[in-house]
Amino acid sequence: AHGYYWSQWTKCIHSSRDFSDMVYIDNYIFNKDVFIQFNSTVGEYVGYTELGVFNARRFNNDPNLLQQERAEVETYCKHNAEIRQAAIADKT
Repeated sequence: AHGYYWSQWTKCIHSSRDFSDMVYIDNYIFNKDVFIQFNSTVGEYVGYTELGVFNARRFNNDPNLLQQERAEVETYCKHNAEIRQAAIADKT
């Protein structure tokens, strides 16, 4: 029970059937608090703690990392949502 807890959660959120409003969120969590987040709507990392602000600045200065994260809406979110929607449609 003693020690540190770190995790990373990614989420894809949408409400439209054509996925035009898809948002990709990548959370970095330390001891149950989000300390840094990438949100595709914002298009860059945002830090919520001193460590998060430091890392957000560092991550935002890496054009390759930003390009990869920005692409996740298409390559990860929409791609997987289309597969799931097709599987559901095939069963109805």
